[in-house]
Amino acid sequence: MTSSSASAPGSGPAEPSRIPRPLRPLTARGRHEAHRVSSPLELFIDLCFVVAIAQAGAELVHAVAEGHAGQGILNYAMAFFAIWWAWMNFSWFASAYDNDDVLYRLVTLVQVAGVLVLAAGISRAFAEHDFFLVWLGYVIMRVAMATQWLRAARNAGGAERRMALRYAAGVLLCQVGWLGLVLLPEPDRPWVFLVMVVAELAVPVYAERAYATSWHPHHIAERYGLFTIIVLGETVAAATVAVKSAADENFALGELLPIAAGGLLIVFSAWWIYFVVPIHGHLRSNRESFLWGYGHYVILASAAAIGAGLEVAVEQAVGKSHLSTLAASAAVTLPTALYLITVWALHARHFKVGIAQQLVLPTAALLVICCTFLGEWAVFAAGVVSALAVATGVTLTARMYAGSGTGGESGAARPEA
Repeated sequence: MTSSSASAPGSGPAEPSRIPRPLRPLTARGRHEAHRVSSPLELFIDLCFVVAIAQAGAELVHAVAEGHAGQGILNYAMAFFAIWWAWMNFSWFASAYDNDDVLYRLVTLVQVAGVLVLAAGISRAFAEHDFFLVWLGYVIMRVAMATQWLRAARNAGGAERRMALRYAAGVLLCQVGWLGLVLLPEPDRPWVFLVMVVAELAVPVYAERAYATSWHPHHIAERYGLFTIIVLGETVAAATVAVKSAADENFALGELLPIAAGGLLIVFSAWWIYFVVPIHGHLRSNRESFLWGYGHYVILASAAAIGAGLEVAVEQAVGKSHLSTLAASAAVTLPTALYLITVWALHARHFKVGIAQQLVLPTAALLVICCTFLGEWAVFAAGVVSALAVATGVTLTARMYAGSGTGGESGAARPEA
C-alpha cells in the first residue's frame, strides 16, 4: 500500500465490465484510470464489516456500563483491529488488482463469511475471554486474502511477483502468531496482541520494498471516506436506538434531549471535519500513504466508540448504569477528542494556512476533554464545542480568501475546518 511507480496516464487495463466473466488474469490495474469508483461488491463488503463493528461497539457499551471499562476497551481494541485490518488489506488490494471476474467475487464473498463468523464470536470474546470464533473468522478472511495474492503472483513476474508472494507469506505466517490469543493464558494475550499488531503492520512495509502496488489515489480515498460514513451512520443508529428505548421505558426526555442533541452535533461535526477537503492529492509518497492508511485505525475506532459512549451516557442518565456522571461523560468526550486530534493529524493540518487555522482542532479536542467535568450537560457541551470548531474553521477560511481577493475563484480545494 505504498505509492506506485506506476503507469502513465492511460496505461493499464481499462475499467472492467460489471458483467463478471468466469475467469480473467488477475493483473494490476492502472493507477491513472479515469472514473474509478467503488464497486457494488466493495460497498456490500463494507456493510458486512460494519456488522462486526456494531457488535464490538455493543459489547463495549456493556463492559463500560458494568464498570469494566479497562477490560472492555482492551477487548474492543483487539476486535476492532481484526475488523479494520482485514478491511484495509482488502481495500488496498482491490484498488490495485480488482478484475471483477467470478473467481475474484467468490473469494471476496468468502471474506464476507469470515467477517460474519468474527462478528458472531465478539460477544463470547468480551464475556468469556474466548477468542476462538474471532480467530476462526479472521483466519477465513486472511486465508482468502492470501489466495488473492497468490493469484496475483501467478500472473506477475519479477519484482511484482516477489511482492505478491511476500504478502501471501506474511499473511499466512501472522495467522500462526494469532493462535496465541486462543492457546496462551489470558494474562499473556495483551502481549500477543501487541506483538502481532507490529507483525501485521510490518507485512506491507516489507512486501512493497520489492514493488509498489498500483493503487488508485482517488479510489482509495473514496473507499476510506465511504467506510467512515458508514461507521458514523452506525454511531447515529446506535445512539438513536438507545434514546428510543430509554424514552419508551422512562419518559426521561429532560435527561435525554441534551445527550441526543449533543450527540448529533458531534456526529455532524465529525462528518464535516473529515470531508472538508479532498485528501487524494496528499497520497503521493510511501511514507504518506502508510501513515494515512494506518492512522485510520484510530479515526474509525474512535468514531465507532463515540456511538458506544452515547449509549453509555443514555443508560447512565436513565439509571440503568451504576457509572458516575463523570465516567459516562468521559465515554463520549474522550473518543470525540481522539477523533478530532487524529483527523487533524492525518487530514486537516496539510491544508491549514497560518497558526490560527492549525490550532482550531487541537484546541477543540482539549476543550471537549474539559467538557467531561460539566456533569449532565457534558455531552451537549462537547457537541457545541465540536460545532464551534467547524464554524471557526469556516470563518477563518472565508476571511483568508476574502483578504487575498480569491473569494470568487472556483475549482480549488478550500479547507474550512
